[in-house]
Amino acid sequence: MPNSSSMPQFLLLALADRRELQLLHFWLFLAISLAALLANGLILSAVACDHHLHTPMGFFLLNLSLTDLGCICTTVPKAMHNSLWDTRTISYKGCAAQVFLLLFFLATEFSFHTIMCYDRYVAICKPLHYGTLLGSRACAHMAAAAWATGFLYSLLHTANTFSLPLCQGNALGQFFCEIPHILKLSCSHSGYLREIGLMVVSACSGFGCFVFIVFSYVQIFRAVLRIPSQQGRHKAFSTCLPHLAVLSLFLSTGIFSHLKLPSISSLSLDLALSILYSVVPPVLNPLIYSLRNQELKDALRKMMTGCFSGAVKCRLSGA
Repeated sequence: MPNSSSMPQFLLLALADRRELQLLHFWLFLAISLAALLANGLILSAVACDHHLHTPMGFFLLNLSLTDLGCICTTVPKAMHNSLWDTRTISYKGCAAQVFLLLFFLATEFSFHTIMCYDRYVAICKPLHYGTLLGSRACAHMAAAAWATGFLYSLLHTANTFSLPLCQGNALGQFFCEIPHILKLSCSHSGYLREIGLMVVSACSGFGCFVFIVFSYVQIFRAVLRIPSQQGRHKAFSTCLPHLAVLSLFLSTGIFSHLKLPSISSLSLDLALSILYSVVPPVLNPLIYSLRNQELKDALRKMMTGCFSGAVKCRLSGA
């Protein structure tokens, strides 16, 4: 029975067999990764440079952009490398690192979604206590707890998964390393059950956060509907809808990808869902927030106008 530590590498799923399609996948992933880097980089720069965005929501949005960048940089570069060089391999240590980092950023992102929901709840339902409940120290503590939770969650699952003996080959049915596909290679029933137990505990914790989010938004919508002016209701909804849209995208793709029925499972569907929950959100999240958040749009417009005018002045002075 071979031990997992003696396995030198894994074989990832080939996105295509034809060389032309492999190069097409490379260019598509390159475009997606550049779009994610640019969009999230603009969000980070705008929040850091504009004092109007030095608010709890701006601080949490900055952390959310960091997790999005982490997700896209964990899975896409290796997929691009494999498509470009027509290979499928990933080293054992590289696979472990990919699992750890992806779980770390995804778990941290979900924690920040929960915190941002609490931020919206306090802002709309308890506005007089907003400065007290969400001061700078409280925000720092919540952010530290989110990152620590993601680290602990990822460490436990990664350590348990890669301690299992593997005897079912080394081919993974995914274009990046993912725990369910690694567990299919395991021949240890006790280790498999231990990982299932960890997943159940994690699912219960995640469900608790989900219940908190649903309860908070029920209270938020009840409070918004009691606002007498239509302009006030519109402003309140505009601050909640971007977070709700991003959260819905994150949860729907992730949950359906891992809890879908085996009868509707297929290779192409699994691949599409994995791209939806690991690659697409880092690109869409900044767009959703920037389209609906007026302060963020103003900050981005001011920053880009300043950069453009500075470039024009440098060009004129050089001429």
